[in-house]
Amino acid sequence: MRRIRYHSYGGPEVLALEEAPVPVPKAGQVLIRAEAIGANFVDTQLRRGMAQTELYPRPLPRSLTGDVVGTVEAVGPGTDPSLIGRRVATASEDAFCDLIVADAQWLVPVSDGLDAGTAGALPIVAPVALGVLRAGQFAPGETVLVHSAAGAIGHLAVQLAKLLGAGTVIATASTAAKLDFARAQGADIGIDYTDEDWPEQVRTAAPGGVDVVLDAAGGEIMRRSLDVLAPYGRLVTYGAASGELGSIPVTDLFALRSVTGFSLMAAQAADAERAAKDLDELAEYAVQGLLRTAVHARLPLTEASEVHRLLETRAQLGRILVVP
Repeated sequence: MRRIRYHSYGGPEVLALEEAPVPVPKAGQVLIRAEAIGANFVDTQLRRGMAQTELYPRPLPRSLTGDVVGTVEAVGPGTDPSLIGRRVATASEDAFCDLIVADAQWLVPVSDGLDAGTAGALPIVAPVALGVLRAGQFAPGETVLVHSAAGAIGHLAVQLAKLLGAGTVIATASTAAKLDFARAQGADIGIDYTDEDWPEQVRTAAPGGVDVVLDAAGGEIMRRSLDVLAPYGRLVTYGAASGELGSIPVTDLFALRSVTGFSLMAAQAADAERAAKDLDELAEYAVQGLLRTAVHARLPLTEASEVHRLLETRAQLGRILVVP
């Protein structure tokens, strides 16, 4: 079978197409033939060696992560044989392959009628979007500020915030096209975060302050986001797309502000039952057509380097899919 890996850090050109033996599922695992793979921006940072911290240990050679939609072809010992032939979605640390092995515990059943883009969001992207809202203790009627609102996670966070009863959703993005896209997802207000005065624009839109900020940029954007929080407002940080983790002076929190972090792996480890219920909830939203993933582009596995080039331009609206 074919797979994509990289043996040195660098630009998209280091991604190499390789031949590899078909993996054999162990107990509790299944073998899935990939139909579509959702690409993740964080892999562009890992590939460049920019995120090599204790949080993301990535020894070489490395595979690429992703959300896989496909059909179960085989199961490991003691695994339910009725899974064979079923269409499912799952997350994988070695996703850019024709065939992948996954734990049966975290498979998401996918109906034949559900598009691959939305199905592929169910294992990671949609749970993160829902998880950051929950981590921010979001309540109906509150004002939510979603940074990177045109991205794979951001555009779903906008949809979910509105679906769950947000009073106002303020979206930030870097271009007029992205802001139009965010509004099409349900955002009430769009603000260009490349404008120096974007915090003032947020305060104009929400004079009393923002209740919840969802931030995957980190760095200066995260720091300045504290200034737009309402009393008892909450900022949730779940990434560092800017390349800077950033730091927050403790004194910035004295104005009745709080900051929390979110990781899907941590959430699953802390409360697996809650995480499983979230998957069921999100799958139901998808089946009902209440949650949909926008697909910016579909590219073959052989063009993995181009996938990463597109991700690094940050011009995509929604998700980029790889189709083996």
